[in-house]
Amino acid sequence: QVQLVESGGGLVQAGGSLRLSCAASGRSFSDYAMGWFRQAPGKEREFVAAVSRSGDSTYYADSVKGRFTISKDNAKSTVFLQTSSLKPEDTAVYYCAARRGSLALLLTVYDYRGQGTQVTVSS
Repeated sequence: QVQLVESGGGLVQAGGSLRLSCAASGRSFSDYAMGWFRQAPGKEREFVAAVSRSGDSTYYADSVKGRFTISKDNAKSTVFLQTSSLKPEDTAVYYCAARRGSLALLLTVYDYRGQGTQVTVSS
């Protein structure tokens, strides 16, 4: 069993940045690929970024490529999402998810999900 707790969300002006964290409890964090997803009001949940078990491989949604960076610290059992050049359309609840195995883009194939952290970007 893995529990995920996100933090780092908040209110920021357009153009600003936030660093989201997702702390995992449980064993064998290095066996899990991690992903970040988000859901804006009235919209479906969407993929943001994912990182492989080792942290060596990453993948991003086109909408955040070049602005967001995902990283994984296996020693601290934590995955990060560094955001920059934030836009109002980035406003959403951001969730992290863990998958035992390879990196994936679909939330449905992840085994565990956190409760989310709110990011609000004002114009």
